[in-house]
Amino acid sequence: MRRASVLPIIFTVLLSGCYRGSRPPRIGTAAPEFTVQDADRKVTLSDFHGKVVLLNFWASWCAPCVEEMPSLVQLQQRFQDKGITVLGISVDVDGDAYHKFLKDYKIDFPTVRDPDQKTSNLYGTFKWPETYVIDRNGIVRRKFIGAVEWSQPEIVDFLSKL
Repeated sequence: MRRASVLPIIFTVLLSGCYRGSRPPRIGTAAPEFTVQDADRKVTLSDFHGKVVLLNFWASWCAPCVEEMPSLVQLQQRFQDKGITVLGISVDVDGDAYHKFLKDYKIDFPTVRDPDQKTSNLYGTFKWPETYVIDRNGIVRRKFIGAVEWSQPEIVDFLSKL
C-alpha cells in the first residue's frame, strides 16, 4: 500500500522536471533570431522574412532524421515557388559525414552545420529531428518532434494557409 501512495508523487516530480531548462519559445511568439556560419555558408533567419520557414534540426547519424529527409526534400521542391522553404541545421560534428549525407540524400534546401548546437539550444531542441514552422512574419506557429511525413494532407493544408 505504501508503494502505491509513493508512485503518484514520483510521477509528479518526474513530469515537473521534463521542461526544466529546455522549454522552447511558445507557439505564437517571435522565432529567436540566429546566424550560423560553417565552412560552406552563412544563414540568418531574418533573411527568410516573408517566407514560411520549416526550421529543421537534424543529424546524419539520427535514424528518424534519415527517415524524414526524403519527405522534406519533396516538400521543398513542391512548395518553394509558394514562399515556403525548408531550412536545415545539422548538429553534426563530423563535417565529412554531414557532406556525404547532403550528397546521398540530394538535399537542395539551405542547410548549415552547427556542431556546437548553439541554435538548437536557443530553440530548446533536445531531440532530433525537431522542426519549427515559422510564418511569414517570423512567428512560431507549430513544432514537430520526431520524423514527420510532410506530404500528409493535414500538414500540406496547414502550410498552404500560412
